[in-house]
Amino acid sequence: MTDLRTSPAGEMFSERARRYAAERPLYPIHVLEAGCGWGPGLDLGDLDHRVTGVELDVPGLREHARSRDDLGARHLGDLRTVPMPPRAYDIVHAPYLVERVPHAELVLDRFVAALKPGGLLLLRLRDRDSAYGVLDRTLPLRSPVDAAAPPPASHYDRVASRRGMQWYCVMRGLVIAEEHLSHDAQSAVSPVTRALCRTLAAASRNRFSAAHSDVALIIRKPENRFARVI
Repeated sequence: MTDLRTSPAGEMFSERARRYAAERPLYPIHVLEAGCGWGPGLDLGDLDHRVTGVELDVPGLREHARSRDDLGARHLGDLRTVPMPPRAYDIVHAPYLVERVPHAELVLDRFVAALKPGGLLLLRLRDRDSAYGVLDRTLPLRSPVDAAAPPPASHYDRVASRRGMQWYCVMRGLVIAEEHLSHDAQSAVSPVTRALCRTLAAASRNRFSAAHSDVALIIRKPENRFARVI
């Protein structure tokens, strides 16, 4: 069953990762930090773990990735080809990556293949089907945070949405353990942009919702790949 809340806690992913690691105390947890050139990583505290980063090889992201001292290894390049050994990672953490990479579904397939059975895929993305996502695809938008350290341009493939990720998980036999909606990106932009989001939501009869802009998902890869997900 999906646990749907309106506002995810900032520590949600780190807390879930720490719980996962605490349940497996006999060996170190291996984390793949996908999109390590943008934003912070998971906080696993003193738990035994190692982190490998992957990121697009572009100047701003490259510099940030190389400055991170929590990465035991890093690979920069095309995310369709950078090294990701199969069944090598306990957790894949990919914040704000799905909407900004081309061929996002293929990249997601690589993340899932790299996960161990029972492992966790932690995703956060801006929903292309929200009012904010529609405006960002059209304009695009930049929040004050983005202006200080702009991320690469977003592609917003069809899978980069709440419905797209739900469809993807059903088709790949993955379990959405938790799903959280928030309006973090929308709240960071100007009042004029927020008003545009509300206007678009009303004009579309809420097909493009202004109630959220971001989706956070905790996805589990089943232990048995032949298990039927209901």
